[in-house]
Amino acid sequence: MAVKTAIMGATGAVGAELLTLLEERNFPVGELRVLASHRSAGKKLKFKGEDITVQELTHDSFEGIDLVLASAGGSISREFAPSAVKAGAIVVDNTSEFRMTEGVPLVVPEVNPEAIKEHKGIIANPNCSTIIMVLPVFPIHKAFGVKRAVISTYQAASGAGAKAMQELLDETRAYLDNKPFERTVIPHPYAFNLFAHNSGMGDNGYCQEETKMVKETQKMFCEPNFRVTATCVRVPVLRAHSESLNLELEKDVSVEEVYEVLKAAEGVEILEDRAANRWPMPLDATSKDPVFVGRVRKDISQANTIEMWITGDQIRKGAALNAIQIAEKLFC
Repeated sequence: MAVKTAIMGATGAVGAELLTLLEERNFPVGELRVLASHRSAGKKLKFKGEDITVQELTHDSFEGIDLVLASAGGSISREFAPSAVKAGAIVVDNTSEFRMTEGVPLVVPEVNPEAIKEHKGIIANPNCSTIIMVLPVFPIHKAFGVKRAVISTYQAASGAGAKAMQELLDETRAYLDNKPFERTVIPHPYAFNLFAHNSGMGDNGYCQEETKMVKETQKMFCEPNFRVTATCVRVPVLRAHSESLNLELEKDVSVEEVYEVLKAAEGVEILEDRAANRWPMPLDATSKDPVFVGRVRKDISQANTIEMWITGDQIRKGAALNAIQIAEKLFC
């Protein structure tokens, strides 16, 4: 089946990755429309060796389209996704706009593919940090029962978009050259620095990014009382997020048993060399599909608890790849 496909936000970092992955995975694209703001209209993007002209996104952009891959920001999805659904398309939305909306499936195909069929025109991609986290946590939860998950994230500039990645590069050059720099994307000094995630802070002291990880995990696991807490930190890395996981289990299990589960888990790859003290790094995950896991060990402070270190490409599995995997479940 040739799928008439549109990309909303085609000129952004995730939009570019969507184009790459549609080609790499040989998704059965029929007609392809690349949509962006009026400022980007007329630009040329490459797909399968051919130039495709960026069209201005309007409410009439979706006539005859089967699939919309949306990654242009929550306010844009809020305005235009209903028009796409009205035109007969299925929207896979990579923003936070619909994730917690009742009746909208929130899907990681390795975790809850059965939820896809419940859609009413819109399917939501989870937050990038949540996707990277649940890939190893869900199979461990199925095998042993996770009573509580404590997560610390180390998030790359890519999570704030292509402009943030460029700003990190520019600020780093300015820092090394001892030149002044005026940042416009990231609110704090970023070169050779780190800071608590710069999303909005709630009254309970949790920022939006942390709250997303809690609520989204509970929704996907269909366990509203699943115990998870997160501390999210932005680090001066261009691409690929890392996370430290501390998982309290229902029972005592060996490190070897955990590794066996992870080795069989879809979308997860073990990467480590214990003798060399070598564990997954953001550079390992950049432009790669799997979430890489290593350093599984028992928590020496508490019974029935394991710890591990993971890293995954925020733009790829944390965004574009997950969306296309959902589309593959729908159309392939």
